[in-house]
Amino acid sequence: MAALDTTRTTYGSLTLAGRISSTLVSLVGAVTTWNDARITRNALSRLSNRELEDIGMVRGDIDQIAFGKSFR
Repeated sequence: MAALDTTRTTYGSLTLAGRISSTLVSLVGAVTTWNDARITRNALSRLSNRELEDIGMVRGDIDQIAFGKSFR
């Protein structure tokens, strides 16, 4: 008599529900990253050139900082 083991999970292939949930998690992560960059960009854009200079930045650095890239 043969037995079928249904308790073991396979890591190589995801079920449809697993693929949908991983896609949803990726989408939420992308939206969160975009929103954080938007908030940072808006906050830095409201600073004057003098205030930016005080923290060692120029206006052209704002996009790099907002997206987490290093500058200089």
